[in-house]
Amino acid sequence: MNPSADIARTAAELAGRIILEAAGSGLPTDKGLPGDYVTQVDLAAERAIAQILAERTPGVPMLGEEGGRSGDLGQQYWVVDPLDGTTNFLHGFPAVGVSVALVKDGVPVAGAIHAPFLDETYVGAAGEGAWLIRGSSEPRRLRVSTREPSRAIVGTGFPFRHKERLPRYLRALGGALERFEDLRRPGAASLDLAWTAAGVFDGFFELGLAPWDVAAGGLLIQEAGGTVGDWDGENRWLDGDILAGSPAVHSDLLAIARASA
Repeated sequence: MNPSADIARTAAELAGRIILEAAGSGLPTDKGLPGDYVTQVDLAAERAIAQILAERTPGVPMLGEEGGRSGDLGQQYWVVDPLDGTTNFLHGFPAVGVSVALVKDGVPVAGAIHAPFLDETYVGAAGEGAWLIRGSSEPRRLRVSTREPSRAIVGTGFPFRHKERLPRYLRALGGALERFEDLRRPGAASLDLAWTAAGVFDGFFELGLAPWDVAAGGLLIQEAGGTVGDWDGENRWLDGDILAGSPAVHSDLLAIARASA
């Protein structure tokens, strides 16, 4: 396995063990935005990830959802979401992920997403493919789906932190409901992207995410033969406005996004 991808996997799975051990015990602290919480579990998971990354890649800074930056990011840095789906975690819904990715020159080059309650880890590296490791089973190579867009099941997420963006999102939501067979909203973008890379979902779209939400998942989709971009047809998806999926579904998502502007 690619050394950086292996480090990302090790860090993500360690955080996953912390999440499993703490299930049902984390008390929420409101960040100040409705529905956006942080628990002591988020913080403990991020500290554990930060320690591993510092030990294994000394001098490489980290951008974490909870702790912010550790030093100047420069051309190469780790980007980390220690507990994606905190609201799910608090409610006992198992769609919870840990996302760790290495970004170089503005592009994710290695990463892992771990789903602790599902015992699944998705891992990949630029130019080397993407894989699903489930329990003790042999790794399975990821490929995006080949379903026609009219039969596609597409994941999404609501821009609840950015109410000013709801009008555009709702226009896109209507277009997606008309074009695709159905939509899903589990509430953990990292897993939505991993499932898209695995062909479980056929695509994914959302506005207003952060780099730690999308870095590892976007890389996995690209390595699984899919297409990732932003809502304007550019390659700035690491900023958080993301369209992703099989090439055919991505093409339709881009047309829907452009029509929603």
